[in-house]
Amino acid sequence: MSTSLKKSAQKVQTVLNQLGFELNVIELPDSARTALEAANAIGCTISQIAKSLIFKGKTSENAILIIASGTNRVNEKAIEKFIGEKLEKADAKFVLEQTGFAIGGIPPVGHKNSMTTFIDEDLLQYDEIWAAAGTPNAVFKLTPKILLEITKGTIINIKET
Repeated sequence: MSTSLKKSAQKVQTVLNQLGFELNVIELPDSARTALEAANAIGCTISQIAKSLIFKGKTSENAILIIASGTNRVNEKAIEKFIGEKLEKADAKFVLEQTGFAIGGIPPVGHKNSMTTFIDEDLLQYDEIWAAAGTPNAVFKLTPKILLEITKGTIINIKET
């Protein structure tokens, strides 16, 4: 079943298996690089896409993972209140070094390094959500409760100022 997955997608599937949940990575024929592309390929709303965004603490240079609903923009000032330092956008090299995955397919789990994780409270309203699974066309379905459990993330309002 999962042996035909691309290497990065298989890495995510292995982590999901180790976490003990029945979550299956699927590879879509079309790109799911953006929330809109993913929603169109899956047949769900954009808001049900859990997009994993990596930021960098300006002073600490620590990676910060924000898992946002597909329609929401991250208010960096809101996140700065939680972490106590300014945020910077992470470049592709930093993202790859920290997560082991390239931008466009960053999953919520299976990263090379552990990082502080925040989850957009707007994702909690859905019975099912979809997250990237290591490549621009690999995804997996899960519930917000499972997302919280597998990421050990903190639920916050990512839009508040």
